Amino acid sequence: MMRRARNYTLYLLAFLMVITLGACSHEEAAHTEGDATTYTCPMHPQIVQNEPGTCPICFMDLVPVSQAGQNEGELMLSDSQIALGNIAVKRVKYGDVGSSTILTGQLVLDETQTDVVSSRAAGRIERLYIKETGQRVQKGQPLYELYSEELLTQQREYLLALRQNQELGQENPRFASFLEAAKKKLLLYGLTEAQIRRLASTDQLNARVTFVAPSAGVITEVAAAEGQYVAEGGVLYRLGKLGSIWVEAELYPQEVAQVQVGDPVQVSVQGFTEGAVPAKVTFLNPEYRAGSQVAVMRAELKNNEGQYLPGMQANVTLPGKSGESLTVPTDAVIRDERGSHVWVQTGKGTFQARMVTLGEESFNNVAILSGIKENDKVVTSGAYLLYSEFVLKKGGDPMAGHNH
Repeated sequence: MMRRARNYTLYLLAFLMVITLGACSHEEAAHTEGDATTYTCPMHPQIVQNEPGTCPICFMDLVPVSQAGQNEGELMLSDSQIALGNIAVKRVKYGDVGSSTILTGQLVLDETQTDVVSSRAAGRIERLYIKETGQRVQKGQPLYELYSEELLTQQREYLLALRQNQELGQENPRFASFLEAAKKKLLLYGLTEAQIRRLASTDQLNARVTFVAPSAGVITEVAAAEGQYVAEGGVLYRLGKLGSIWVEAELYPQEVAQVQVGDPVQVSVQGFTEGAVPAKVTFLNPEYRAGSQVAVMRAELKNNEGQYLPGMQANVTLPGKSGESLTVPTDAVIRDERGSHVWVQTGKGTFQARMVTLGEESFNNVAILSGIKENDKVVTSGAYLLYSEFVLKKGGDPMAGHNH
């Protein structure tokens, strides 16, 4: 009898220990779960506490803060946070970006078509007919007036050879060759045929000689001033021709691979209603512009009528390239100085940031070359909200630990 009572007592003690241990484990799990959730004020995120309550500043009810996931770069959201943030996901599939890329460009002068107008002789600039840059000139239009003793000497030699040829040319033909040599020398000094004929007809020396534009174009530099003494060969003007004009546009790294020298593009110049005109890529800068992640592309545009002027804005359309690749909406990609990444749903309410390599891009879609695989659930709406929530929760960049 005593043995039976003793056994009953032992069974009772064992049962109480199991209940106690179970309760402790449940209490510890509840405590751990409670520690994992914190609460904050939607209007004052600096207010954070471990239990529900009200904000001491605006007295709004505190809401649960999203939890950080177990893996690096992960973020956990509740169902209500997903609904409020309008978070939407879509499975990644292979597809064709299938749309042309439109770049913003600007018309600039064709530097290979620039003329330098220099002084043909040493002398003094008596007058500048054009004193401002940006003005258009026509071939033969007066540019400047020069006083030069050297030019006076050349005019005297020409008039002397002219009189000798008139008086003795029939008897001695060599005087005709002297006259022709004197005329060629004046032409080399920059005088026109009309000026030489006027000199021959008036038989009067002109101490101030007017020089004209060698071609049509736009004045890009005025390097002289009235009253200035210049040496022979001194630069007076720079003249840009408008027969062809360049359009320059900036390419992002993922767009550089889309373009090669010689590719045809379409250019739409703002202010012209005839639509896009064809052009050809003539140059791709082999290095990025200093302090940026853009490279300069240049295309040559025909401008026979001179209707296009430097400084005009234009849109450059790059033709889309065929071929299927993983594509996501453009809004799904977060871009910063570290690179590009997307948010992938890895579980219920759990999202992870993944570094990706971008390929061809259109207005709506972008090709993904690496970083995700087919059927991954990528966040297509609310990606920037996830990024901001991660920074608020963790105080850092979700891509800080990734290799770029």
